Amino acid sequence: MVVLAHGLAGTVDSGLVPFASAFAAAGVEAFAFDYRGFGASEGTPRQVVSTRAQVEDWRAAVRAAAQLPGVDPQRIVLWGVSLAGGHVLRIAADTEGIAAVISVVPMVDGMAAAKHALPHHSVGQLVRSSLTGIGSRLSTKVGRGPVMMPVVAHPGQPGALTLSGAYEDYLSIAGPTWRNEVAADVSLELGTKAPLEAAAQITCPVLVQVADFDRSAPPQASMAAAVRARAEVRHYPGDHFDVFPGKPWHQPAVEHALHFLRRHLTPTTPPDPRTFSWIAPTFSWIARTRGSRHDDATFHPARGSCGV
Repeated sequence: MVVLAHGLAGTVDSGLVPFASAFAAAGVEAFAFDYRGFGASEGTPRQVVSTRAQVEDWRAAVRAAAQLPGVDPQRIVLWGVSLAGGHVLRIAADTEGIAAVISVVPMVDGMAAAKHALPHHSVGQLVRSSLTGIGSRLSTKVGRGPVMMPVVAHPGQPGALTLSGAYEDYLSIAGPTWRNEVAADVSLELGTKAPLEAAAQITCPVLVQVADFDRSAPPQASMAAAVRARAEVRHYPGDHFDVFPGKPWHQPAVEHALHFLRRHLTPTTPPDPRTFSWIAPTFSWIARTRGSRHDDATFHPARGSCGV
């Protein structure tokens, strides 16, 4: 069973279904989920990124997947992209039963990412982003709710992602539940080095897929995490979004992930493609983790014919 989740403010219907479908068609069940407050999941406030809450949602998703009929709870695979590419390293470092990890263009070191952004943004833009984030956090603390801004915007405009081409790239994969809005204090959530530090504690096989010209998640930080995790590494001569559906390195990234899974999981007979179905409309599981009154995440399993 492969458990999948998206990166910054992403949703299952924004580029994850083709990955999940490819795994299911190859004989491995796929279980994708939206974080609380995003996409098809419940929870308020909406569109607020909390790395702590997202890691909690990952743990709940792993527990939910392990309880599905026919699934071996000792053979759970974690697949995360971008911000979730860092989350999966943290989960694998301290969770039993994780059989393998696939970390795709991962965000693993917030400080390295900030330095990496300097050639692509002016100092003024970075300062304004930080001040807006602080203002959003203060607004929330006094009960006014967060200050919102676009997830992605054109260069020079307010937004979490404003690199040239990012607006077009993100909207090309955006699904109907995705909203181009996020709490502005997301900039304060990305400074952690926890994924990089956790990587050395991972004992299961790891695949790190690196975009060599990634302007969002620093490739050098991804490689540092890969070395610590003693990971297999695949390189793609492209940018952050170039491994997503419709981009030139999507199919190679999928094929490399499947090759990795075949080598590290028990081989299975691929199902008849006619038997594959995406059953999100008929199955949902609401995870409620302790310690929060707005912590609902919805999980959508896509099934092939086996229970790896």
